[in-house]
Amino acid sequence: MPQPKRVEVTVGDVTVSLSNLTKPMYPQAGFTKGHVIDYYTRIAPTLLPHLRARPLTLKRYPNGVEGTFFYEKRCPSHAPSWVRTAPVWSGTNEGDIDFCLCEDLPTLVWLANLADLELHTPMARVPDMDNPTMVAFDLDPGPPATIVECARVAMELRRSFEYFGLQAFPKTSGSKGMQVYLPLNVPGVTYEAVRAFSRGLAQVLARRMPELIVADMSKARRAGKVYVDWMQNERHKTTVNVYSLRAMDRPTVSTPLTWDEVSDMTEPLAFTSAEVLERVARLGDLFADVQTLEQELPT
Repeated sequence: MPQPKRVEVTVGDVTVSLSNLTKPMYPQAGFTKGHVIDYYTRIAPTLLPHLRARPLTLKRYPNGVEGTFFYEKRCPSHAPSWVRTAPVWSGTNEGDIDFCLCEDLPTLVWLANLADLELHTPMARVPDMDNPTMVAFDLDPGPPATIVECARVAMELRRSFEYFGLQAFPKTSGSKGMQVYLPLNVPGVTYEAVRAFSRGLAQVLARRMPELIVADMSKARRAGKVYVDWMQNERHKTTVNVYSLRAMDRPTVSTPLTWDEVSDMTEPLAFTSAEVLERVARLGDLFADVQTLEQELPT
């Protein structure tokens, strides 16, 4: 008996309309929209603190990962009244844009139903969008380099942070690389200062290990090396949020790692949604401190 194309479900104290739950989102893995909603519902208690007060850029795949996608900054006009938004200055051409805020389970389920597979967030929280709460280093391997080479670079980053007495936290991108986040969570930090620090550290690492690391965008120089992308630390840039699905062949997830996993990595590492749920049940939220740990940016 075919399932109805649209169903109404109660989430918390609101009703959410869901559609096409059997539609394949990851065809090669047999992972449907219903599976996407189920994953985000189950990971919600761990994920939602990382989305708090961060304007969300949607990356929607209406026909699954093998179809076309589009980014959506402005919260859809058909959003239910209970979906919170926040106005964010987006430049003289666009003015203020009302972004979606995802701070509760009904909103997360609604977004999953829109096939917003990936959740992309900025470095800052509203209302203070000029005060980044973290520094992000995006480690992008140039083939034939893989996440294994990224792990070596991440360990170099960790050693550099330890020199300053700072803690950092690694995660897979869910795609081919890694990210290392340095939490700050203190007032008065500017993007100018964050860019200067991240650029300087990336350039030092590139001089220290030129056979492995590059700190500029030249693709000609990146074959077999890892690009330490410090340019994510801009007011208008976003990175994939921790615990977000990624649009790959399988439903892989941007997954927090332990430093032991990074130091011991000898083969490419990726985790699916089911594996991430098991890890969280076993290890807890390895990224929790990124939202709360207060550290001063070195000058």
